[in-house]
Amino acid sequence: ITRMSGLLSGVAVAAKAINPDILVIAGEPLQANDAYNSLKGGEHVGHADGAAVAKSIAGGLLTILGSNTWPVVRDLVDDIICVTEEEIASAMKLVMERMKIVIEPSSAVAVAALMRPEFQALRQERGLKNVGVVLTGGNVDLTAPLPFLQS
Repeated sequence: ITRMSGLLSGVAVAAKAINPDILVIAGEPLQANDAYNSLKGGEHVGHADGAAVAKSIAGGLLTILGSNTWPVVRDLVDDIICVTEEEIASAMKLVMERMKIVIEPSSAVAVAALMRPEFQALRQERGLKNVGVVLTGGNVDLTAPLPFLQS
């Protein structure tokens, strides 16, 4: 599970080259869900409100899918699960508490997607035993309050 369009595209190409039956599931902030809307609608669309940049704590996921990455997402990504801002912050906190690593909010989107009922149902339905998640941490300002510490 991942969602930065370049990263997602690269992971999808590599995973499907290894085994075309691998499911590639992306996570996306509900407030910046252009990839979800594009995949479900079958055509490349922008943000619902027409903004060039959406608003979310997941700063790496605010722009729309690019024209180079959209065809890869369309053809190789099996599903996209949207998550709330609260779920993103909770996932970031969970990884920090359990794994003792700091991940950026954009990476926490993938973790939050894993915890959604949609993914759990898919996991049970398909009998998934192995799940890979791409974790990144380069976009965290440690001088600012972490999202899960804000009220």
